[in-house]
Amino acid sequence: MANWIINHGFTYFILVVWMSINIFLFTWFYFIYDLGDQFFYTRYILGHALAWARAPAAVLNFNCMLILLPVCRNLLSLLRGSFKCCGRTMRKQLDKNISFHKLVAYMIALMTAVHVIAHLLNAEWYNNSRRGDYDDLSTALSKLEDTDSSTYLNPIRSILTPAQHTPTYLVFTTIAGITGVIITVALILMITSSMEVIRRSYFEVFWYAHHLFIVFFIGLVFHGAGRIVRSQQTTDPPHNVTLCQDEFDEWGIEPECPIPQFAGGFPQTWQWVIGPIIIYLCERLLRFIRYMQHVKYRKIVIRPAKVIELQLVKNGFKMDVGQYIFLNCPAISPLEWHPFTMTSAPEEDFFSVHIRSVGDWTQKLLKIVEQLPEGAQGPKMGVDGPFGTASEDVFDYEVSMLVGAGIGVTPFASILKSIWYKFKDSNPNLRTRKIYFYWLCRETHAFEWFADLLQVLEREMEERGMRDFLTYKLYLTGWDQSHAAHVMVHFDKDTDVITGLKQKTQYGRPNWDKEFEEVRKENPTSVVGTFLCGPAALASVLEKKCVKYSDVDPRKTKFYFNKENF
Repeated sequence: MANWIINHGFTYFILVVWMSINIFLFTWFYFIYDLGDQFFYTRYILGHALAWARAPAAVLNFNCMLILLPVCRNLLSLLRGSFKCCGRTMRKQLDKNISFHKLVAYMIALMTAVHVIAHLLNAEWYNNSRRGDYDDLSTALSKLEDTDSSTYLNPIRSILTPAQHTPTYLVFTTIAGITGVIITVALILMITSSMEVIRRSYFEVFWYAHHLFIVFFIGLVFHGAGRIVRSQQTTDPPHNVTLCQDEFDEWGIEPECPIPQFAGGFPQTWQWVIGPIIIYLCERLLRFIRYMQHVKYRKIVIRPAKVIELQLVKNGFKMDVGQYIFLNCPAISPLEWHPFTMTSAPEEDFFSVHIRSVGDWTQKLLKIVEQLPEGAQGPKMGVDGPFGTASEDVFDYEVSMLVGAGIGVTPFASILKSIWYKFKDSNPNLRTRKIYFYWLCRETHAFEWFADLLQVLEREMEERGMRDFLTYKLYLTGWDQSHAAHVMVHFDKDTDVITGLKQKTQYGRPNWDKEFEEVRKENPTSVVGTFLCGPAALASVLEKKCVKYSDVDPRKTKFYFNKENF
């Protein structure tokens, strides 16, 4: 339990606070509408469905305020810099921005479902009450009109035509109903297109559908303008519901029972969302300004396994290790922006990305690059960023474990390059004293991407007598019989037959229990940062190992798990 607190305690504290606010809002507004005297007559027609419609609306306002903030990446980068003095635990929460964004979206979906179902029941009961299907008091309340001496309660004002006898008439002829339908449809499309199977196979569908959030927020702001839920207003003399509810024939005649007056509540949603919307608009404006800045190609290299290396130059561009950027290629799509981790080091005079061709956008980019004449500039490229990630903190740990899977090695290439420059320049500010690097690949060609960098680092460590500073292990998780035979023939060579490194490539997957035990044994009093850029399944394994091998005693080894999230 104590080990779990070390790695997850503060994260779950934030979630408990968030959930507590949701529960408080739901409960508070539920009792306001279910017990409040001002809603007595409204509740007489609608019953408990009134409270079940309005309580989720309050929770929706709160979560719609939050939903945009986790995707305001410049804001997160600003906060990450501000939290440098607040410790790694606070900064670590910023790396869970997409997870929190999804969690808030799930809450919005749940509360929308409850809100919609309750209001559909309300529409049915408003309609039945207007037709006189219920008791005399409900009918009397529903027949109140907007005159000099009265105001209406039931939003269904007429039932002269057959169409007006159905609840759908209210849904499709009022501001609240029409905007509610638009909001719900937009939300359904955004959520369904965000499913992992669609997002990975049809990213463009996810991308374009997600921009329905513009329609969603416009509809949300105008949704309350219909003021379909009305409350009783104070009159002089006051209308006493206890005394007058059974004397509705005497309303306006008896002095103690004036005709009850009703009004819709002032729309509040815009007050909740206006701040985040302004922040997000500033975010998009900054993206547009960066898009307009000229980007020049320094070098374009087509690597094995359909990987493209782009070396780019942009005036005033500054980066840190492990950061990522968004790329836009108007020749492919003027609207799509895709995130890529930078593989260059801050000490270099350019920034680079390695892009694997796995989807429609990357495949089109590969085709464009393959058709370029030698030495020619590539297609126009818009660059937004850089943005911070967990890997920025790698040098804040005494010991770091870097785990990359396939193309997921990219942030660690930046880190390893930066290490080389720091040693080259004898940087005295380097706090890290030990790095463990694990790279898992399915194909032998993938190792060619950065084998030359590892060779340089290997040689540099030997020359400086610092062989123990960097321990790296390469794992090949997929091979055929011919490759196995080739390895057996050259097994006695001093260097690896795949990478040319002195460290031999291992076959299969790491025994993580053995690796963590070894790291803990070699660093008995250290704080170890474990960094992953790879699949969720591997993240789950490493996260559990960090909890398992962390010691509660502050004098002993502790592992902190960090994962790249886009």
